[in-house]
Amino acid sequence: MSEKDALLGLRDKIDALDLQIMESISQRANFAQQVAHVKKSLGDTAYYRPEREAQVLRSVMESNTGPLDNEDMARLFRQIMSACLALEQPIKVAFLGPEGTFTQEAALKHFGDGAVAVPMSAIDEVFREVLAGACHYGVVPVENSTEGVISHTLDSFMDSSIKICGEVELRIHHHFMMGENTKKENITRVYSHAQSLAQCRQWLNSNYPNIERVAVSSNADAAKRVQGEWNSAAIAGDMSCELYKLEKLWEKIEDRPDNSTRFLIIGRDDIPPSGDDRTSLVVSVRNKPGALHDLLEPFRRYNVDMTRLESRPSRSSKWSYVFFIDCVGHIEDEAVKSVLAELASDVADLKILGSYPRAVL
Repeated sequence: MSEKDALLGLRDKIDALDLQIMESISQRANFAQQVAHVKKSLGDTAYYRPEREAQVLRSVMESNTGPLDNEDMARLFRQIMSACLALEQPIKVAFLGPEGTFTQEAALKHFGDGAVAVPMSAIDEVFREVLAGACHYGVVPVENSTEGVISHTLDSFMDSSIKICGEVELRIHHHFMMGENTKKENITRVYSHAQSLAQCRQWLNSNYPNIERVAVSSNADAAKRVQGEWNSAAIAGDMSCELYKLEKLWEKIEDRPDNSTRFLIIGRDDIPPSGDDRTSLVVSVRNKPGALHDLLEPFRRYNVDMTRLESRPSRSSKWSYVFFIDCVGHIEDEAVKSVLAELASDVADLKILGSYPRAVL
């Protein structure tokens, strides 16, 4: 058999496999519709189950034998699940806009392209849309590996009954870009979000030390502004570049190559255990010697891994603070239950923000 005949034979096998894949996806979509009908008859309108999706994706990654890597395989399945879910009920997701932001990218990474992404102009508006039921879920940034915590997001939880339903991590790549009218030799100003300017500080000092750095509400806003200016550039991501049809002068200019941002998925419902979960809470301690030690000690005694501890000024009294805590485990786990029981009896106030699946992708 000639190499040409072998190639034709391989292509025929791929075509046959493609038909099998399409038939299997169609069968899965039919089953998803049947699930929706059964749930509707039972009065259950929670079509999207974060814990179930996390379990499926983890199983896909554990079962994968290659040659596609685990994350690529999981992303394919997430898009299939997203399309099937859209047949049951399209999920409306509020995100910190405008269109083209990293938060929108995080929303689509978590929910897939089948979700309806709705841009909001501020973090507290995302909370309000979800709380009012106008959107099923919201996506907000909570911390960056370079610049730390997003204070506005933490503050928004203090006065809200919103629950954390999930999390997603996104590698952040910043690009230095210009519009079609920009004269690159005459660039005197760069727009970007304050966090992005900080994450690219060293690169800007080395390459454009004398240009004006203008902080704007979002990277997408920066990209939009550059469209109509001849002497300005923007620092933004791939989605903004494509949306506003800009040209990249320099790619991946972030100071730290491992630059990542963690986003929270917020909703109105408690999430059952998925088998690999995280719990978030906010605690107000009494002003007494050893208060912080007493707060931390139950985590050590019950062997519960605390992954984050942040302090924020309390709104109830001057010079007092609350602590935001993340720990591994679900509130239904016995060890976590024991920790929470001790905290409840010792601290001034304890609020559980949610137990939810840890990020799979």
